[in-house]
Amino acid sequence: MIPTVLPTYSRAPLSFVQGEGSWLMTGDGTRYLDLGAGIAVNALGHAHPALVEALTDQAGRLWHVSNLYEIPQQQALADALVEKTFADTVFFTNSGTEACELAVKMARKYWHDKGQPGRVNIVTFSGAFHGRSSAGIAAAGSGKMIDGFAPLLPGFIHLPFATHGSVLSNAVDETVAAIMVEPIQGEGGIRPLPDACLKGLRQLCDETGALLIYDEVQCGMGRTGRLFAHEWAGAMPDIMMVAKGIGGGFPLGAVLATEDAASGMVVGSHGSTYGGNPLACAVGKRVMEIVAEEGFLDEVTRKAALMRQRLEGLVAAHPDVFEEVRGLGLMLGLKCRVANTGVVQAGYAQKLLIVPAADNVVRLLPALTISDDEIAEAVARLDAAAAALTKESDA
Repeated sequence: MIPTVLPTYSRAPLSFVQGEGSWLMTGDGTRYLDLGAGIAVNALGHAHPALVEALTDQAGRLWHVSNLYEIPQQQALADALVEKTFADTVFFTNSGTEACELAVKMARKYWHDKGQPGRVNIVTFSGAFHGRSSAGIAAAGSGKMIDGFAPLLPGFIHLPFATHGSVLSNAVDETVAAIMVEPIQGEGGIRPLPDACLKGLRQLCDETGALLIYDEVQCGMGRTGRLFAHEWAGAMPDIMMVAKGIGGGFPLGAVLATEDAASGMVVGSHGSTYGGNPLACAVGKRVMEIVAEEGFLDEVTRKAALMRQRLEGLVAAHPDVFEEVRGLGLMLGLKCRVANTGVVQAGYAQKLLIVPAADNVVRLLPALTISDDEIAEAVARLDAAAAALTKESDA
């Protein structure tokens, strides 16, 4: 008999009833140190007092009105995002998947309205993850995501990760509307695209007219030590997908765009019943305020350097378990020599939560508010997990 919850997830046998900062608690009071943060969603940790206050204050006033009317909280968050980024305009969604759908529509509508309706293809890269909608899985093109869901949405050109030179330039012909890329692949195994590659993509788009779309759903909102990861390279997009950390745990996403890139999206061309509702935007505005506070991102960078240093020592101490540290800021990965699922299980035994990814990597995506002591404790628990795996293999 099928479960009442559709069985599409392979869930760990864990259930949490309370969270505080970097910690989650089960019903019997057992505490787990959380290095997953809801897959990079709880950017400010669990139950951050300022977010609780923003949510409860708004909840007592107004929850939902739909986008038939002006929403002051939405306007305030859009203004803050435009002030801090490349963008001139913002559309709010409920998730990264919805943001992907709009990014694809926006790029194609742009060329339609420019009188080039045949310019519909979007170049993407292997290892990408852009959500699980029809457009998202077609964009990624990986077998495990598309098997059984044909026919796929057409119009995507898939290239190997970090493709450059003539192979890339030859792929961007007069049929290409946009290039879509994650500055750091998350699900793909914490694989940063080198700054030179992002700059090269920007240059290629400038030369060909193709729009440049960044998917910063996982790597954005301060996770790398900058508000958005592409800022390290100084290569700005035309369109950007945002979600996860922007809501600090409340469902919220957005598409940011330049005025030119968004020029085709006129009244009636897109919409969302829930997107940008007062609750979500009240929380998102507070997240933005905290992440933009003076010194906050500097602290993320400092803590990231501390964590990476300790992880490098961990890899050196357990070369039979770990191969390397990869990533940027507090979006880090451990490439494993043993099965990454085994490392995740060993972490559970140490009351530590980590997240698997492709390329046999485990992701470390802690709250940006994690303390130095919690970093030390996390690495100590990873050390104990690795030691247990080594002992198990020697037995």
